[in-house]
Amino acid sequence: MEIEKLIPDTSVIIEGLVSQKIASKKFKVKSILLHEAVIAELEHQSNKNRAIGFLGLDEINRLKELSEKQGFEIQIRGRRPTQHEIKYASLGEIDSLIRELAYDEGGTLFTADSVQARVAEILGINVIFEEIRLKKKSLKFERFFDASTMSVHLRENVEPYAKRGLPGNWEFVKLRKKKLDREEISEMAKEIVDEATVRTDGFVEIERKGSTIVQLGKYRIVITRPPFSDGWEITAVKPIKILRLEDYRLTDRLQRRLSEQAEGILIAGAPGMGKSTFAQALATFYAEKGKIVKTVEAPRDLTLGDNITQYAVSHGTAQEIHDILLLSRPDYTIFDEMRNTSDFKLFADLRLAGIGLAGVVHATTPIDAIQRFVGRIELGVIPQIIDTVIFIKNGEVHKVLSLEMTVKVPTGMTEADLARPVVVVREFETGKIEYELYSYGEETVVIPIGGKVALTPAGKLAIKSVKAALKEYSKNVKVDMISDNKCIVYVPAKKISKLIGKNGKNIERLERRLGISIDVQELPTKYSHKSELKSLNFDLNINDKRLIFKLGGKYANKDLDIYIDDTFLFSAKVGKDGKIKLNRKSDLAEAIVDAINSAQEINLVEK
Repeated sequence: MEIEKLIPDTSVIIEGLVSQKIASKKFKVKSILLHEAVIAELEHQSNKNRAIGFLGLDEINRLKELSEKQGFEIQIRGRRPTQHEIKYASLGEIDSLIRELAYDEGGTLFTADSVQARVAEILGINVIFEEIRLKKKSLKFERFFDASTMSVHLRENVEPYAKRGLPGNWEFVKLRKKKLDREEISEMAKEIVDEATVRTDGFVEIERKGSTIVQLGKYRIVITRPPFSDGWEITAVKPIKILRLEDYRLTDRLQRRLSEQAEGILIAGAPGMGKSTFAQALATFYAEKGKIVKTVEAPRDLTLGDNITQYAVSHGTAQEIHDILLLSRPDYTIFDEMRNTSDFKLFADLRLAGIGLAGVVHATTPIDAIQRFVGRIELGVIPQIIDTVIFIKNGEVHKVLSLEMTVKVPTGMTEADLARPVVVVREFETGKIEYELYSYGEETVVIPIGGKVALTPAGKLAIKSVKAALKEYSKNVKVDMISDNKCIVYVPAKKISKLIGKNGKNIERLERRLGISIDVQELPTKYSHKSELKSLNFDLNINDKRLIFKLGGKYANKDLDIYIDDTFLFSAKVGKDGKIKLNRKSDLAEAIVDAINSAQEINLVEK
């Protein structure tokens, strides 16, 4: 097609259609007339650091290179638009100026905007309309993905790399020897942004100075460019497997808590460990139980069913999210990727309003997730906001903590008048205290509690002495040495008052006699009758990989409870071979090994 004067509008410049038509020789032009309004609009978008502005300016540079090769000229015509016309470009002000140029010059208007084309035809302007297909297509960056690829990392002047494998077990792989150049990576960025604007499953989530975050189908894509970064870069992430809650092999106790009790959940873990994957499974679990579930995300990247509404913090305010959730009254809300103070305050505010919440936070240890709330909200409110912390490591539930508020003398202190409100953090399965949070002066401190110490012969003797002294009060006693001069005594709830005595006389007498400080706590009633049950005979084998209880074939497929002394540890089903097997690196196996090293008794009883 020979064209005397081609007048492109902004739509075809951004799409790169003019250079495509000329390079493929579908258009043979003598001159291209660019309206000042097109350049002004692209400049405006670039100054706002929007990708479409940079893509349009790159297209003009390509046209200049083609003009030198093919001998056509490029002329800048028309007047620069006013600030008012640029502001209202979406209402057709810029398009009107371009149509006016095409009419005055008797040229051919080239557009991908159907409204622009219809108006031009009505005005008698010669127009070429190129329809942009709104179909889903395979994009250039997708060729770097395969079934095992977690993320792809593309940067100019560097070979493309990918993370392949599973969360916590992946490798960084070079995808090709040839380095990416700026033209190739900017072309991929343009393609991504174009697709996000036309596909129903794609949208530009966040556009900031020098960066663009796009959700495109199953991909979350981050594009950065100068001056924010020192070169063009694209990072694309996709989930490699959608898991259900049952795939995590949760204990019955944890499943019951998630189903019936837990309403302030933190899902914590290091980046790439599978936190969001677990959050997806939890959201699906609640939705399938007939609960109304919504998510708050920044950006939206959880892969969920259509029955779960996903809200984007980046497209609304914290107050808007707050109002909508209170008015829509969901049963559970998943708050993905809490990062800054406003996120934590919104989480706390919604939780105190009675909405069940599960928040995803980055943390290298379980206690770090709780500490991120310290200083942002009052200490005494934390257990009302958070009741369960689920720590994800290598794609699995590695540890679970529970929180409660009590008034006690902090561990390590001996004077009774030092009692104060203390947030007690326990290991969920064993009930063992791991941390205490309390105010000390003007500071909030987080103190790790060792629980069992490496017992010396004197320590073992001290435990025996305490147990012997307490026999007159309760047959069911558990003793943990916290330090050389302090222990925690666990007895059934109905025995506590008898042990302490009127005005604390009994416990004071015992402390003076034994020479150590005694902290009395309740032994969970669920396990208080263990001493009445008969412990089974078993052999215990421990190697580098497994910890194996051998009970014999007559106990095959039976459910047993495992205790350390009188404290319930976990329940298990005996295998067909008459064995219970534990991963040597698991927390339960470590607890059993610690108990053996501390000369404690391991008991297995039938349910």
